Amino acid sequence: MKNLIIVESPAKARTISNFLGKDYKVVASKGHIRDLPKSSFGITVEEGKFIPKYTVPREASPTVKELKKLAKEAETVYIATDEDREGEAIGYHIAKAIGKDPEELPRIVFHEITKSAIQHALENPRRIDMQSVDAQQTRRLLDRIVGYKLSPLLANKIQKGLSAGRVQSAALKIVVDREREIKAFKPEEYWSIKGIFDKTVDADIYSFEGKKIEKMTLKNGEEANKIVESAKEESFKVASIETARRKSKTPPPFMTSTLQQAASTQLGFSPKKTMMVAQKLYEGVKTHKGTMGVITYMRTDSLNLAKEAVAEAREFIEKNFGEKYLPAKPKFYASKAKGAQEAHEAIRPTMTEFTPKLAAKYLAPDELKLYRLIYNRFLACQMTEAEFETQTILFAGEKSVFKATGRKLIFDGFYRITGYNEKDRLLPELKEEQPVELTEIKAEQHFTEPPARYNEASLIKKLESLGIGRPSTYAPTITILQNRKYIEIEKKRIHPTEIAFTVIEMLEKHFPEIVDSNFTARMEETLDKIAEGKEDWQKVLWEFYQPFIEKIAEGKKNIPSQKMAEPIGEKCPECGAELLKRKGRYGEFIACSNFPKCRYSRNIDGTEPEKPEETDEICDKCGAPMVIKNSRRGKFLACSAYPKCKNAKPLTPPKELAVPCPECGGKLIERQGRRGTFYGCANYPKCKFIANFEPVDKKCPECGYLMGVKHLKSGDVYVCFKCKHKVSAEAET
Repeated sequence: MKNLIIVESPAKARTISNFLGKDYKVVASKGHIRDLPKSSFGITVEEGKFIPKYTVPREASPTVKELKKLAKEAETVYIATDEDREGEAIGYHIAKAIGKDPEELPRIVFHEITKSAIQHALENPRRIDMQSVDAQQTRRLLDRIVGYKLSPLLANKIQKGLSAGRVQSAALKIVVDREREIKAFKPEEYWSIKGIFDKTVDADIYSFEGKKIEKMTLKNGEEANKIVESAKEESFKVASIETARRKSKTPPPFMTSTLQQAASTQLGFSPKKTMMVAQKLYEGVKTHKGTMGVITYMRTDSLNLAKEAVAEAREFIEKNFGEKYLPAKPKFYASKAKGAQEAHEAIRPTMTEFTPKLAAKYLAPDELKLYRLIYNRFLACQMTEAEFETQTILFAGEKSVFKATGRKLIFDGFYRITGYNEKDRLLPELKEEQPVELTEIKAEQHFTEPPARYNEASLIKKLESLGIGRPSTYAPTITILQNRKYIEIEKKRIHPTEIAFTVIEMLEKHFPEIVDSNFTARMEETLDKIAEGKEDWQKVLWEFYQPFIEKIAEGKKNIPSQKMAEPIGEKCPECGAELLKRKGRYGEFIACSNFPKCRYSRNIDGTEPEKPEETDEICDKCGAPMVIKNSRRGKFLACSAYPKCKNAKPLTPPKELAVPCPECGGKLIERQGRRGTFYGCANYPKCKFIANFEPVDKKCPECGYLMGVKHLKSGDVYVCFKCKHKVSAEAET
């Protein structure tokens, strides 16, 4: 082996291996292989200098051992991680972990995983960009400082399990502020007036007695009825007819945020799902030319397009749609996102010839949906603009003037590829001064609506507009807020939980910079400057750290406890201690302040809480009787000696599968978890085989490993647990 290429992902490694000969071996680091320790702060601060203590996580040790061995055997080691700051930092840590000088190893970068792109990268290697590494390291240390120092304070003052973060807390404040707006909103009354002329033309009131009437101008029914009664007595004619042509601009290609927004509104994908599917399309899928990446890198805030890709798209448009759909010059776009890294590319297909029609033969349903969205948007951005004919007619009486508008699509342009679903609104042919009859008129009462709650797409759009976070952080930020129970998503709308208000109120009062969107955006700009070599990363950290740590120390002493409990002015009937109203997972309840010595509790309405049902079963750990308890996932058996003994198990024995574990030959068992049903080995934790869908007695035709069945709308599919090879159950039959 002459050359070793190290990437992050096994799928990426497999795809790149297809393009290279025997002189190259491509292996995956499987993401980060060095990080700050989980069990300690991991940063030493000495005389204004920050020294991070990076360690290799236990799960990454076998990978590091293998990489070291391969690196010793290779003549040249290439770092080929993603071309962004995180990828640069991963490459740096890979070099450190295998005992190499990061600034000496050749670094190759590419925006797409195609044969030509990989060969071009190998012909043009560079060195690891240490300024980008410093910027990413600053971000990591900032997040560790905030999370490690502020989260325990929240847990101590409010509730266990809480966390704070530089980006997550700023995002949560945006959600909480919107909810405050909704709660404080007071609807305002307004009226609208519509008229129908000559039985066919709908028109809105435009002016009355020479005064223009905008939306919400009419505040009450008396004003509206005055106009209605006046108009009924008036004679109307066509006062003016204006016809104009208007062009609809072509949409720009996708970047991360706009792809997540479009996938949410058009496909119903969550940002997390969008990025997972896009990752597969980028790293490599089966095509008519073998396995390769079919889209460019999907974490980008740039709208740049390679000239070769634009030329290929223009040739395709002219050949398939004709000259009238091809603009005279290529179109190029500039990102409006704050701090966009314009050296990157927008998200586009890597092969224009790989049309969605052709892709349907190779891609899974969700992959095809997202690929079609990206493909059509890329072609559309290089097509001619759509053109409309607009018409405005004013109907004038003695006092009242009504306005009717119409629109007709006269050239579809880029809508030819993206589709156009609106109907033309045509107005009849009329002439100026032509008399018309007011056939019908009515006034309608309305009330202003509160601002809408954010959905995932609109929250990402807001974060982007404020410069909070970067393409790689949008989806993980929302996931963190959900996992921490700060938000709940109901009917695709984001609702802050009660604890979110408490946390944000405390941060606003004592740590305003952590939830200040401007502070967070400025910090992102500062990180950009570090990457450009315009700021010293140690200085940036110290300027944040010193006042922040002082506030933490002050907060420990002076911030009053805001724990989710308050006295109700009653004594406990069992021990005489004070009773408290507490908030738990299942709502509010009354409990003794002397807990856990006294376990008295009752419901808010005064009724006794449901007592656990006794059983004849004995706890196999301490010998106490087992009782039946309720949880969100149903009933289960628990030891009556809780919390001294925390033994618990399912009420009914778990279902055993007929298929043995592919790793150790043990029994496979159906289990219930937070996210639903899953399947695991009965020998856990010695054997850690786990599956999210049901294993079946079927071997993979590609690698011989065990397969499972997935029940999809389009039909059942067998999927290999190791190589992910798929076989249609219908085809098998």
